[in-house]
Amino acid sequence: MSQPITDPVAHNRRAWDRQVEEGNEWTRPVTPEVIAKARAGEWSVVLIGYQPVDPSWFPSDLAGRDVLCLASGGGQQGPIFAALGARVTVFDNSPRQLEQDEMVAEREGLTLRTVLGDARDLSVFADASFDLVFHPVANVFIPEVRPVWRECYRVLRPGGTLLAGFMNPDVFIFDAEPLNRGQLVVRHRLPYSDLTHLEPGERERLWGSDSPVEYSHTLTDQIGGQLDAGFVITGFSEAPHHSDATAGWLPGYYATRAVKPPLPDTR
Repeated sequence: MSQPITDPVAHNRRAWDRQVEEGNEWTRPVTPEVIAKARAGEWSVVLIGYQPVDPSWFPSDLAGRDVLCLASGGGQQGPIFAALGARVTVFDNSPRQLEQDEMVAEREGLTLRTVLGDARDLSVFADASFDLVFHPVANVFIPEVRPVWRECYRVLRPGGTLLAGFMNPDVFIFDAEPLNRGQLVVRHRLPYSDLTHLEPGERERLWGSDSPVEYSHTLTDQIGGQLDAGFVITGFSEAPHHSDATAGWLPGYYATRAVKPPLPDTR
């Protein structure tokens, strides 16, 4: 019988290292062709599902911009931003995910920095270090999300942008086993956690003992948390879940574009 999970950050670090070994689609680095196209100005990245981010959500030119890819390891987004001329830092909880970015950078002659850590604590970075924080769906693996937004606000420069993707918490009301068979059976109250809402041994039976632990977060914490941190939300998008039966019934993901207000003009 597996031991209780007392440190979900350490557990999810090991779990995502294993996901790399197993070839999870969000751990597969971009190809040389993708980087060549990005260098020629043809590129896209995703925040939620398979939906490309609206190009208008980005600065008009990323060259020379300081970009933090937050919980965004896997060699997918960071190398594209680097190919566009951005100064890229990839921050992730999984050493193996960061190795994917390092591999692409070495293969393509790109410069980027990788940093290991918990997204709730970005103290390794000084205040106002970045122009853009790119945070795809990842806080589903983090117990509390409000510290993430506060840290994003702190490390962004005035006028900087946070692009964040996250799960629709409503998808967690459904029983996972019927969901895998394409059936929507309401079971769980929200907010949800694998550690509190499943029967003993159920998570291991469904996904394996080394699977990542997931959490829902309320929209009050996801969107209200950004507002409370000081952000102004200037864009909103939704997309169906990329792989389960909730698609066609409700959005699986939401994405926000949020701006740290610029300093007032004192002239």
